[in-house]
Amino acid sequence: MDVLQKYGSLRRFIADSYSPTTQQAVDSALLYAEEKMRGYTRYDGTPMLDHDVAVAEIVSRELGLGRNSTVAAILHDVIRIANKERPESVEPLSREIREQFGEPVLGIIVGLCKISNIKLKVSKEQANDFRDMLVSYSVDPRVILIKLADRLEVMRSLNIFPVAKHRKKSWESMNLYAPIAHKLGLYALKSELEDLALKWLEPKDYEYITRRLEETESERQTFIARFLVPIEEKLKAIPNLHYHIKSRTKSVYSIWNKMRKQNVGFEGVYDIFALRIIIDCERELEKQLCWTVYSVVGDCYTPNPKRMRDWVTIPKSNGYESLHTTVSAGGGRWVEIQIRTERMDAVAERGIAAHWRYKGVNQGAQTSEQWLSRLREALEETTHSLSQRFDAKPSTSEIFVFTPNGDIRKLPEGATVLDFAFDIHTNLGATCTGAKVNNRAVPIREVLHNGDIVEVMTQKNQTPKSDWLTFCVTSKARGRIKSWLRNEQMKHARIGREELERKLKNWKITVPIDEAVAYLGKVLKVRTGREVYSMIALQKIDFLSIKEILNQWISGEAEEQRRVAAAEAERKKEESKAAEGTPVSHRADALVIDEKINNIEYKLGKCCNPIKGDDIFGFITINAGITVHLTDCPNARRMRERYPYRVMEARWRDGAQGAFRVTVAISAADIPGLATMIMDVASKELKLSVRGVNYMPKGDGTASAQLVVEVTGANIVDMLLHSLRRIKGIKNAYRIN
Repeated sequence: MDVLQKYGSLRRFIADSYSPTTQQAVDSALLYAEEKMRGYTRYDGTPMLDHDVAVAEIVSRELGLGRNSTVAAILHDVIRIANKERPESVEPLSREIREQFGEPVLGIIVGLCKISNIKLKVSKEQANDFRDMLVSYSVDPRVILIKLADRLEVMRSLNIFPVAKHRKKSWESMNLYAPIAHKLGLYALKSELEDLALKWLEPKDYEYITRRLEETESERQTFIARFLVPIEEKLKAIPNLHYHIKSRTKSVYSIWNKMRKQNVGFEGVYDIFALRIIIDCERELEKQLCWTVYSVVGDCYTPNPKRMRDWVTIPKSNGYESLHTTVSAGGGRWVEIQIRTERMDAVAERGIAAHWRYKGVNQGAQTSEQWLSRLREALEETTHSLSQRFDAKPSTSEIFVFTPNGDIRKLPEGATVLDFAFDIHTNLGATCTGAKVNNRAVPIREVLHNGDIVEVMTQKNQTPKSDWLTFCVTSKARGRIKSWLRNEQMKHARIGREELERKLKNWKITVPIDEAVAYLGKVLKVRTGREVYSMIALQKIDFLSIKEILNQWISGEAEEQRRVAAAEAERKKEESKAAEGTPVSHRADALVIDEKINNIEYKLGKCCNPIKGDDIFGFITINAGITVHLTDCPNARRMRERYPYRVMEARWRDGAQGAFRVTVAISAADIPGLATMIMDVASKELKLSVRGVNYMPKGDGTASAQLVVEVTGANIVDMLLHSLRRIKGIKNAYRIN
């Protein structure tokens, strides 16, 4: 059969409703699509073009869109199939479509193909993000309308699809596409999608409600006829009032949803049907006549004031206008009556396609909610220039990226592979070495785009680097990197100081360690003592060189340098105290932390959990006395900037005793007996009180553990960490609180 003959239904509608130019474009599209997709079939063996033409009919007949939208609906599978099976042919095909049908048609098709390539892992938690992403793809607003039409056609013919696809497509229709249709005012499309989805998701409930509706149909019609008698008598008495009345039965999905939410049976749903009184009048008379009819209904039956809804004076955000009242029909039965005009009813039935309203849309980024609202209000009189007139685009400040399993992640625009890795899990980000984006290997600094599928690559020996901060954009990634670098620096500083103190004692060098470190900093050309300690811990300088430098200094060969180093050490102490918000002259007023840890005068901050030996400061609270925090507590900067007058110096008393609970994180190879070895080091070797240990194999040959112990001070923690790192198989151990 000739392709133009076969699809005569669409062609006749186009001929009756559109210009000869549109008719010619549709015919050309049918011939072109038939040639390019010859041999491609649906699951039941029918031509794939049957689906595309059916979508085009929905687009033109039910949504009222114009030539470019109809042509794009016919042709969209040409590019989709080529992209899937013959990628090399996509560019020449695109060029042909652009030359033959125009750039707007190609733009719509490209947008539809992007959406089709998305493989979503369905979950209610991700439904909102997916809807936002769907909108973000739709630079041309017609794309999202045609996609809704496409999904409706799929649901109408879902029986030809494999059984495995029934529930997935039904879930998507109910939770993703129907809410978008609702926001656009496409109520008929929304209800049909929901009913068709329910048919496959809850077949028993669907069949039961459908059967009960059929069984009670005659009873409802008899009741309605009797109920309307007094209302029609009064309405007919009003001069020049043109109206008609129709009844609307609730959709199967709406009845099912009410039964479920209210926990009632079919008989417990009282508003199974509603009556609509539809007035034919000029727009300037709409409100007046609606309220006139409302008063007539109120004269005939007693209304329930709690169920009255005025969406005529203030329409809904999606454009819906109507007066709703619920009246008593006697015998405990309530009837909902909707009062509206022909124009209002058209909008309620067909949404955006019924009554476009153009109000001048400003350019600029918007949220998806705003964009959908603008789309609904976009035009009046014609839909042929929809994309030209509607120039506002959805927000470009966010992108949506997928894991290989189909989980969707929302990230800011400009986010990299590393941002994505940290968004999933801190450990994944910390060990990230690159990724496969759409099966293409990329580095960690690769910028991601909408719809990318990202598989993160890791290595056990990878650790965060300071230069990562130059290209990460998310606060989560930057915060985790900074925290790791800070912890590593503190860890190295503690180990380095401990080792240097031990060496100074062995060498019998009596110079104060701060002076020695200040001098070493001058010689090594580093800015802080912490950097000197890190160099020692990381073995960037050997102790033989350090001993030689210090002996030369002590012998008098470098007396002047020694005095300068001593002065520099003292200056840094003073600057440090001033930076912490405590005047140097007030050091005598410092809070001294002793063995009375539970003293009412102060308490230890839960945010940073300081222990004896840590650098600390006190913060005066309003009602809870003084709280002691680490100097590098995450909240320290905010406290000092906002409340400098409430910050005071604090230090540990030399002889202070107490039990401090700390948690140590361990990463290691998953070897037999490792947990026992960790316990032995803590309890037997160091005689510590172990309060808990959590050993977690990861299944990839590695494991992580958390050890909770009680210690008397930070020096004990350092000893514990040093001992743990000596255990074969342990890669890293560090204090986390």
